[in-house]
Amino acid sequence: MERKNIIKYVFACEDRVKDEFKKYENICFYNSMKVLEAFHNNKISESHLNGTTGYGYNDYGRDAVENVYKDVFKCEDALVRRQLISGTHALTVAMAACLRPGDTMVAISGKPYDTLDEVIGIQDNPSSLISYGIKYEQVDLINNDFDKDGIYKILLRGNVKLITIQRSKGYSTRESIDIDKIENIIKDIRRIDKKVIIMVDNCYCEFVDYKEPTEVGADLVVGSLIKNLGAGIATNGAYICGRRDLIELCAERLNVPGQGKEVGPSGDANRMFLLGLYMAPQVVLNSLKTAILLSYVMESSGYKVSPRYDQRRVDIVQNIIFNDEQKLIDFCKMIQKSSAIDSHVEPTPSDMPGYTDKVIMASGSFTQGSSIEISCDGPLRFPYIAYFQGSLSYDYGKIAIINVLEKLMGDKND
Repeated sequence: MERKNIIKYVFACEDRVKDEFKKYENICFYNSMKVLEAFHNNKISESHLNGTTGYGYNDYGRDAVENVYKDVFKCEDALVRRQLISGTHALTVAMAACLRPGDTMVAISGKPYDTLDEVIGIQDNPSSLISYGIKYEQVDLINNDFDKDGIYKILLRGNVKLITIQRSKGYSTRESIDIDKIENIIKDIRRIDKKVIIMVDNCYCEFVDYKEPTEVGADLVVGSLIKNLGAGIATNGAYICGRRDLIELCAERLNVPGQGKEVGPSGDANRMFLLGLYMAPQVVLNSLKTAILLSYVMESSGYKVSPRYDQRRVDIVQNIIFNDEQKLIDFCKMIQKSSAIDSHVEPTPSDMPGYTDKVIMASGSFTQGSSIEISCDGPLRFPYIAYFQGSLSYDYGKIAIINVLEKLMGDKND
């Protein structure tokens, strides 16, 4: 099929999914109002865009950023820092802040991301939580929902300090967990244990729905700023939002006991954190529209996808299941070729820190590892799933889909 005909076909597919687009346009509008209200409530001004150096004392811009995040997440306090280098780092800080030797942590959405294996001690590491005498238990999902009986059984034994939930699927084949399921399981947990800390890994999920986990009872919510809420503008950083006492513990774990949130220079981060958050609802919408169109196009081309184009979305991740190693590699190569940065570079499977399998990764990003820009990756293990995410601009995402389809059509004709 000639490229001009592929373009016509993709535009025709776009017409078929516009009702789905409308759902997320409404969510974008709602979250835009939420963000703007938080800016207005905190009287954000030009002076808040400036940062500090050294110790970071009296950093009014940094404090304003955290107050805006607190209001957006409708919680008591927030820690939003460039010293948090990733979502994994923020999760590590939060877990280490809340847990003490002898405490038990329970993951109730199955095994977390591979990058947390050595943090927890699932894979042996002398600096892991387990090495410090913290116990770890895991309850797997059943039919993409929480195993309530399994969770209750552990809670009734007592001594559970922290429950952690990972919303996005990671490199697993399960579905991501929607906010309604989060709300229901939190209510059920509270009937048994009112004191246990409930922490939600919110990476890839921010602004995909009307509510965030702290609005439905989570004590802590954690995420990266080189994903949804950074909107491709934040070049590093992460956030932890939630209960004031827990945020203070997290700040002391990140910085210095006794100084907590009062230290930590923002440098040039305040402007990019505020501008990123301001643009985030629209950028998340662009990512979702790209994912919906990709899902429809790939399924129409004979591939299994998850979620389907008309399924409810929980995160920005779109899976394409290839059941073929080379097709996964070829797909990632086409996404790389469609990127603005390093389009001439060919991604190859390689070992990555924190992962047990080789990973193929396409990420022609202005910021290293920024999943919200446009990227695709996947571990080289069966069933060879591509994890596609992002697109700052829907039009750039649509161009990438056209390029992928042209490659697929060319291979079929060979």
